[in-house]
Amino acid sequence: MALNSTIQAVTDRIIARSKASRAAYLARMRKAGEDGPARAHLSCSNQAHAYAAMGADQDRLATTPAPNLGIVTAYNDMLSAHEPFGSYPPRIKEAARRLGATAQVAGGVPAMCDGVTQGQPGMELSLFSRDTIALAASVALSHNTFDAVVMLGTCDKIVPGLVMAAGAFGHLPMIFLPGGPMTSGLSNDEKAKVRKAYASGEIDRAALMAAEMAAYHGPGTCTFYGTANSNQMLMEIMGLHLPGAAFVTPYTPLRDALTDAGVEAILGQTGLGRDYRPLCDILDERAFVNGIVGLMATGGSTNLVLHLPAMARASGIHLTPQDFSDISGVVPLLARVYPNGLADVNHFHAAGGMGYLIAQLLDAGLLHEEVNTVAGPGLARYTSEPFLDGDTLTFRAAPLAPENDRILRPHTDPFQRSGGLQRLTGNLGEGIIKISAVAPEHRLIEAPARVFHTQDAVVAAFKAGELAQDTIIVLPFQGPRANGMPELHGLTPTMSVMQDRGFKVALVTDGRMSGASGKVPAAIHVSPEAMGDGPLARIRDGDVIRLDAEAGTLENLAPDFDTRTPDRPDLSANHTGLGRELFSIFRANAAPATEGASPLFPEAEIGDDT
Repeated sequence: MALNSTIQAVTDRIIARSKASRAAYLARMRKAGEDGPARAHLSCSNQAHAYAAMGADQDRLATTPAPNLGIVTAYNDMLSAHEPFGSYPPRIKEAARRLGATAQVAGGVPAMCDGVTQGQPGMELSLFSRDTIALAASVALSHNTFDAVVMLGTCDKIVPGLVMAAGAFGHLPMIFLPGGPMTSGLSNDEKAKVRKAYASGEIDRAALMAAEMAAYHGPGTCTFYGTANSNQMLMEIMGLHLPGAAFVTPYTPLRDALTDAGVEAILGQTGLGRDYRPLCDILDERAFVNGIVGLMATGGSTNLVLHLPAMARASGIHLTPQDFSDISGVVPLLARVYPNGLADVNHFHAAGGMGYLIAQLLDAGLLHEEVNTVAGPGLARYTSEPFLDGDTLTFRAAPLAPENDRILRPHTDPFQRSGGLQRLTGNLGEGIIKISAVAPEHRLIEAPARVFHTQDAVVAAFKAGELAQDTIIVLPFQGPRANGMPELHGLTPTMSVMQDRGFKVALVTDGRMSGASGKVPAAIHVSPEAMGDGPLARIRDGDVIRLDAEAGTLENLAPDFDTRTPDRPDLSANHTGLGRELFSIFRANAAPATEGASPLFPEAEIGDDT
């Protein structure tokens, strides 16, 4: 199938926009690659320090040209998604030894959980933890003793941060080895019902706690299709996983076999062999377009609209909100996974998973097939799925039809004809809205505004009966420069109850919503943010706001709106405590949300927006 004309046009536009920065980036990577294996250029003292604790591997490292594999890990045992990574380094080292190579843990990176920090002060460090991870991974790899790299990370900011660091070391081959999702527990739909019942006062905290523990019950990623699992989809469709690796559960023979196979694959791609395949040749403009296509086809997390531009920028590529919007307009929604449906990612995987999805998108001409991947040239390799034949890992073609058409559909019969994301513009600025889970009757709302500066204030007003009417809830000063752009997912149960009671309700904010947010319309990432005197700072209680998700407009209808003085509240309480004082340099230098909100790539460094 010929490539869709819009996909081609967006790709060409990205290539043209990124021409100078991408060329400079590739020149740096080629120079680093041409210098050859890094250990050859280290002094004997340098090398002795690097190998001192390697035991039986020490002699091989010091006296042979065998490849040395660096491991960057986000392991901790507080996060269910990262707990499995505790067992990976010994397994990776043993797999490397069997192949005549060595492996070392280069370093660890922090991994925080938005599920723990939702509605808490720690959430104000969440977005910038991505950039901290990129910096930490770069420190780990700066020892310059590795011929290839394994990245171990799964969740919300961890994978984007690791990809950003990977771009900086793009002369090295790299592979991402996932941990996989936890087995299914209490269904996501039942969990949401319990949360709403608690928000409306129908059940007590003990009942809520019991439901939450039944939902989050074991090792692996949370099973809803939020940011963590959107990351895993991205790594597969962008060619950084082995085919079918994303959604295999932890501590299973197939998961272990895929880990071993990943080690073998990446060791075959070093500059010491004949198939040198550096990351910079995998993560190109086409790979990022493929990632956006996958995001739209699955109704993925809005957080990736922030992360993908930052990830791309690390490889010299510039993405804009218009790129996402144009791709969304031509990519059909082929998957319904909670919060866009009742299924979880285990059900998605069983219904055909990534192999079926990629095959359908290729058949529709919506993906670049001629890309490089860690599995070899061509994305068609990813239309297969792994299985064990005895103890041997092998691959077979993905099913030709989905096992459950309530979860996966062919491109000829999608859930909807366009993707789940819409760009918003108007006199309130530029933002995005995820509409894949929003019913058509809720996509247009015109209602009076109520302005709040905290989530707690919204919940308090709801409990006091002040929101028993059609309402646009406005939360300004939630952007990256104000307080680190926390997720506002704690508002979801309250707004869901309002909507269920028959009121029209929406959220407008320069902050974020969780990748698990669903049926209530939310205009998010609005830029310019209020902290820089953006339009949201001029909204007052009672202003009539019109949000039209399908037309892509966001307007304040007050006649004097443009002439008002912006509000400037005291934000000092958001800048200290729980380490927030240490992140002032991040807040001060963050790029706009439309550019990825990264302090590592401030606005002045970003290319033009054509």
